[in-house]
Amino acid sequence: MDHVDRILEQWHRERPDLDVGPMGLFGRLSRLMVHLRGEIEANLARHQLSPSSFDVMATLRRSGSPFRLPIGDILGTLMITSGTLTNRVDQLEKQGFVVREINERDGRSILVRLTDAGLARVDEAVTTHVATQHKLLDNLAPEDREALGSLLRRYLQVFEGVGEK
Repeated sequence: MDHVDRILEQWHRERPDLDVGPMGLFGRLSRLMVHLRGEIEANLARHQLSPSSFDVMATLRRSGSPFRLPIGDILGTLMITSGTLTNRVDQLEKQGFVVREINERDGRSILVRLTDAGLARVDEAVTTHVATQHKLLDNLAPEDREALGSLLRRYLQVFEGVGEK
């Protein structure tokens, strides 16, 4: 029995007319994210990065050399507003991790590129980030990880409409 089971018992007692099963799923997902997010944020903080700055830098890093992308491409992967991205890029630029460049192809758009310092920082951070994620999954058997990943993928596709149905 976990904390969510106790909440569900209370609801069953107080409102037996309601099917509170979904509340259990969402409650567990929510509580789990609090625990997972805390570990992930603590790891990134050791690299003097926030999750939001790491997201931008990791997007640029995984794009491949020369580690630069148009603003619109970054927006498409992060699901944030252009104003939010501008603020994140401003902060990363102040830290010396990214620079803005004029797009040579059209001269009107801006590219964001990782600097050498940014590349080194994100490479250090992603190495420990992946290790942290592995550690967080240590208590799940490999087949449980695969099953959970498959279920979450299918559920996410309902909302994002991508991939196989």
